[in-house]
Amino acid sequence: MFKDYVSLTKPGIIFGNLIAAASGFFLAAKGNIDWFLLLIVLIGTTCIVACGCIINNYVDRDIDLKMSRTKNRALAQGRISVSSALTLSVVLGAIGFILLYLYTTVHTVLFGVIGILVYVGFYTLKYKRNSVYGTLVGSLSGACPPVMGYVAVSNGFDVGAAILLLTFCFWQIPHSYAIAICRFDDYKAADIPVLPVKYGVQTARYHMFVYIAAFAVAALLLVERGFVGNLYALVISLMSIYWIYLVKVGSKAQDEKVWGRKLFVFSIVMITVFSVLISVDYVDNGQVEVVSSVQPVSIAV
Repeated sequence: MFKDYVSLTKPGIIFGNLIAAASGFFLAAKGNIDWFLLLIVLIGTTCIVACGCIINNYVDRDIDLKMSRTKNRALAQGRISVSSALTLSVVLGAIGFILLYLYTTVHTVLFGVIGILVYVGFYTLKYKRNSVYGTLVGSLSGACPPVMGYVAVSNGFDVGAAILLLTFCFWQIPHSYAIAICRFDDYKAADIPVLPVKYGVQTARYHMFVYIAAFAVAALLLVERGFVGNLYALVISLMSIYWIYLVKVGSKAQDEKVWGRKLFVFSIVMITVFSVLISVDYVDNGQVEVVSSVQPVSIAV
């Protein structure tokens, strides 16, 4: 039973979002790390992401039964009651927002709110089942955790935060299309109108080219604006070129699902390397003022 409750929170998604949140934090901190503040950001982000994932499980329990990957989920199979799941979601969400409210900045709370509203309200409830643009809408929620980490330190939405937001939004789309390609039959069975299913894999390839190029441009803006160094620039440039190459060879793939799986795995490697590099190859210009964690931050609403 405990394992079922943990699975409701989608630990894999939480882990990925924590890496992203930490990388945004480290980029803004530039080595001047307040470990207590980082801990609060990570706990708060964990709780908020878990809250959204549980609600997503609740809303999608009917279509989960139609997909081989999700048919055994606890809510879909009735191993956990709806009331118990929603109670856990509310508790986790409350804990997350209270911690961020007390110890971080108004901008961190704001992007936490934006993230869960977009993921639950717009993506899960409105666009996922009804529009090919669901992936585009959902990408905004996936881009919020790194921005939350960043603004917890910077105490303001500056050009660095904007670049992080764009970079993670652009990354999310080819990543999601790769999932849809390797899980094509599941999405088709559940009648989810993701682009590869609705308009075909080849059309999705063309969109991938555009969004990967946009990702590369946005990511390299961190170099142009003086946030990161030459190692980051070299690695991200080479990996972006290889990512485009992987999309290109998809036109000759004998098994599109295997190709989609390769794209999915590489997209994970790509964003992980990106997150590590912005954490360690930062440029310290001495302009960072870390929000103190000694006293709770008062937030006017």
